[in-house]
Amino acid sequence: MKEKNNAGSREMSGIAAAKLETKQDLLALARELQAEGKKNKRRVVICGGTGCRANKSLELFQLFQKALKKRWLGPEIELKMSGCHGFCQRGPVVVVEPEEIFYQEVGRETPDQDIEDIINKTLLKGNYVERLLYRDPRTDEIIPIYHNIPFYARQQRIALRLNGKIDPFSITDYLASGGYQGLAKALEMNPEEIINVMSKSGLRGRGGGGFPTGQKWSFCRNAKGDMHYIICNADEGDPGAFMDRSIMEGNPHGVLEGMIIGAMAIARGKSPAGGYIYVRAEYPLAVQSIRKAIEDARNYGLLGENILGTEFSFEVKVKEGAGAFVCGEETALMKSLEGRRGMPRQRPPFPANQGLWEKPSNINNVETWVNVPEIILKGGEWYSAIGTEKSKGTKVFSLVGKVKNSGLVEVPMGIKLRDIIFEIGGGILGDKEFKAAQTGGPSGGCIPAEYLDLPMDYEHLAEVGSIMGSGGLVILDEDTCMVDLARYFLTFTQNESCGKCTPCRLGTRQMLTVLEDICQGKSQTGDIELLGEIGDTIKKASLCGLGQTAPNPALTTIHYFKKEYEEHVHQKKCSALVCKELVSYNIQSVRCVACHRCLWVCPNKAILGISLKAPEIDQARCDRCGTCLEICPARNKAVEKIPGAELKAAG
Repeated sequence: MKEKNNAGSREMSGIAAAKLETKQDLLALARELQAEGKKNKRRVVICGGTGCRANKSLELFQLFQKALKKRWLGPEIELKMSGCHGFCQRGPVVVVEPEEIFYQEVGRETPDQDIEDIINKTLLKGNYVERLLYRDPRTDEIIPIYHNIPFYARQQRIALRLNGKIDPFSITDYLASGGYQGLAKALEMNPEEIINVMSKSGLRGRGGGGFPTGQKWSFCRNAKGDMHYIICNADEGDPGAFMDRSIMEGNPHGVLEGMIIGAMAIARGKSPAGGYIYVRAEYPLAVQSIRKAIEDARNYGLLGENILGTEFSFEVKVKEGAGAFVCGEETALMKSLEGRRGMPRQRPPFPANQGLWEKPSNINNVETWVNVPEIILKGGEWYSAIGTEKSKGTKVFSLVGKVKNSGLVEVPMGIKLRDIIFEIGGGILGDKEFKAAQTGGPSGGCIPAEYLDLPMDYEHLAEVGSIMGSGGLVILDEDTCMVDLARYFLTFTQNESCGKCTPCRLGTRQMLTVLEDICQGKSQTGDIELLGEIGDTIKKASLCGLGQTAPNPALTTIHYFKKEYEEHVHQKKCSALVCKELVSYNIQSVRCVACHRCLWVCPNKAILGISLKAPEIDQARCDRCGTCLEICPARNKAVEKIPGAELKAAG
């Protein structure tokens, strides 16, 4: 059987595509594919996730193909393009199996040489290409094996179990890796048994709400209706978040299998079931992979009429969203699916009873759905043994910001924030001081350094005023201005407010205006208290989750970093040197070599001076562009950037 994807093609010798009529057909094909896969002793896996593609991993794949063909190594070595490995910062990532040798940044500078070295030294002689191996930023130790790298060693991958291991455009790859075995097992269970397993697992919605999945399914199954809808929320919109995108890019069939099992549990024996995957159009690779998965599943008899010879039928369609953040809210998402403007509505009635086209509807996000097959296969007790008492299982985080190792990580619920940052993340960039972590995206809160040992679960995050959200985790260092950070997130949520309810529409605008005044030195006494009052009102009176959580970044930064706000308001000072209007530039005469380069490049002619003497900056004309600081050649930097209040005091 010949399989194609956008990276190339490969042969599955002797295995022909055919519609599977029964569960036995599925199991037999899986055994045949697994036996076929074992014939390939060596494998080169190139990451094809969005991050690695940005670093030309597609071109790297094609060069590898040519090099292997030139050496007549094609029949002996399988070349595969996988989904996201998670370590996006180090891409393009290449893994040589079965040894699991991890090569990073392959082909960034010398692609042909990197490929030749991997073939000659590793594939032919069994040696390492040392310059391409991972080097631990804390110990400087070279670590060649994938699972020994701290970034991966502390992870426990369930949702990401096949990311980086299979070709996401190949259904046979998924089947050979145990795919659709959960569906096969679910066929032997009645709907109540499936829901019971999900309830025992303790899986909670990974989209941000954290509602128990089994309970949610039960509500929808018990709702009366002549049609039940199963919806996957893939409208991931948090800045810095890419969990759902990477799962869809790397394991689309896992998401699809979870939805099929969910449809069986909710609608089998009661009414027809229809499925929708709502994915933002800004994720073209994810859209492409999920559409291919649906097509292949339909061709193999795993979607459509009478799935695997049963009386159960289920079809899934893809809806591309236009990028409205509010459509991540389930009622707004359903309005968009219906072809109307995405705006939330009052609840009750809840979607489980009256959702899409006023029919019973169940919505879970990508990460929730991809966990389902593994839970059905291994049991609810297995999953509930991971995590904490009330927060079961694992959680995928997008670890970004001022951290040495950024990327996608999956860890057990309850892991300490410190372990994520300093063991998995390798510590703070430039070995600077950790200041805070922003969790839950623009709807979340900031966790200060005093809570570094905080367990990362729903309950403990709520106790410190933050949320789990969908899994965004932004690490901030000592150079971050917390007031400016709150302003950034309020700018986002204010722009994304649908405008339906007054508290969110006007309240977020008022908060943003106050924050902009504070950052620009235009604030006045009482502004900090005003921010808190407006924020509390928005949280209590807004219609949907966007408005109810929009004030969180401002409220948590005021709570934990009030001193910074007070400096901005009362002293017109930004100690982090971020807020442009609250900093000044000064020239230290003792360091200056009187080269006058700064004088020549100043766009406002704010630098005054004469030959052989250090120039001075006219603060009234300076627009704080920073050009003088960048151009200064002095070894000790004669131009310095300082809080505006300090210059005033010195003058």
